[in-house]
Amino acid sequence: MPRRGESQHGPHLPPSRFFPPAETATREGVVAVGGDLRPEILLDAYAHGIFPWPIDAASPIVWASPDPRGVFELDRIHVPRRLLRLLRQGRFQVTCDRDFPAVIRGCASAGDRAAGTWITPAMIRAYIRLHRLGFAHSVEVWEAAQLVGGVYGVALAGLFAAESMFYTRSHASKVGLLHLLYHLQARGYRLVDIQMVTPVTQALGASEISRSEYLRRLAAALHCPVEFGTELDLASAPWRRA
Repeated sequence: MPRRGESQHGPHLPPSRFFPPAETATREGVVAVGGDLRPEILLDAYAHGIFPWPIDAASPIVWASPDPRGVFELDRIHVPRRLLRLLRQGRFQVTCDRDFPAVIRGCASAGDRAAGTWITPAMIRAYIRLHRLGFAHSVEVWEAAQLVGGVYGVALAGLFAAESMFYTRSHASKVGLLHLLYHLQARGYRLVDIQMVTPVTQALGASEISRSEYLRRLAAALHCPVEFGTELDLASAPWRRA
């Protein structure tokens, strides 16, 4: 007999407590507008293929589920040769969950983002709260004890939803992202969501899948008893090989 949350065709997503189905999104990917960023709402959104995409601090929150959806396939990570050489040099030190607030604030303010970031003060407070509850995680990149890059996201069973990254030194965000991806691979994550593919993520192996495929894989990932852990696991990272 199928388990709860499964049909004879595999796992499926139960109805959301707060949102209409992701399949009802507009052509622009908008599922709903309004509401707030309480932990139970955020976690329900991620568990149904939806994420917050604020316009600015003064506007109602937009909740989105784009089609297609950007993902990383953890068996298809690409490390360009130049970046591999940099990783082997040991120029950067990389940690996880050492300074989540600094990473998310860096993502909100690095470069030219401060004037038009979607990571509003309310988003920062909400994700720091998720971090304290054990659902949001960061990877920090350091150079000479200075934070020079990082990435953060939300972990829910076998899903990791990468939210944003930043750098103040060339390649530091890519270094952080690659450490995160190989850690997720080692820990057994099933689905890595990046929302949309960019030239940077595409160069590292990101690709697009349809919303329907994403939701199918999300349902399966949410049945996986995966934990993020307290230290980076880089057993399969190519720069760690002899």
